[in-house]
Amino acid sequence: MRLIGGETAEMPGLYAGRDYDLAGFCVRAAERGELLPRPDIGAGDALIGLTSSGFTPTAFAGAPTGGAGRQRMGCSAPFQPGCSLGAALLTPTRIYVKGVLKAIGDTRAIKGLAHITGGGLTENLPRVLPAAVAAHIDLAAWQIPAVFGWLQDAGKLDDVEMLRTFNCGIGMVAVVSQSQIAAVMAALTAAGESPC
Repeated sequence: MRLIGGETAEMPGLYAGRDYDLAGFCVRAAERGELLPRPDIGAGDALIGLTSSGFTPTAFAGAPTGGAGRQRMGCSAPFQPGCSLGAALLTPTRIYVKGVLKAIGDTRAIKGLAHITGGGLTENLPRVLPAAVAAHIDLAAWQIPAVFGWLQDAGKLDDVEMLRTFNCGIGMVAVVSQSQIAAVMAALTAAGESPC
């Protein structure tokens, strides 16, 4: 069987005894001419971020524990009143496929997509960009969820490590031309996404 995507994460501190992890995936066929990233990505294109629901599962594999790893999961989440730490950290991961496919179909303007999982923004976004193109990210363009600030403080992590390990509130990034920003953002919003 061919492993066509994803990764296997080792989490020795999480699973023990008869514990197991169950995961699923799907594969979609596409015509070669519709594959992303498109070859016309270039300097001056814009990045549109789609907000995440929190951590992705792969982020837990690479997460430095520090003080955060010693917290009791049943205690109250210091960043989300009325919620236990365990429930807050295990918020289901947002799935973007329906909204993104709808926006691609409606606008034909999305040139590339980067799923921001383990490796964060700094490692996942460059994978869809040509070698001669670099991304400029305005960290003030979205509200970073409080859970990431809590983890940064508890784990004593600097900004570089946070952006390299976690999605920091952006789970998917679309690359579009400047002239198509409004159309793509409108299509994503209409499809139930929260673009920024």
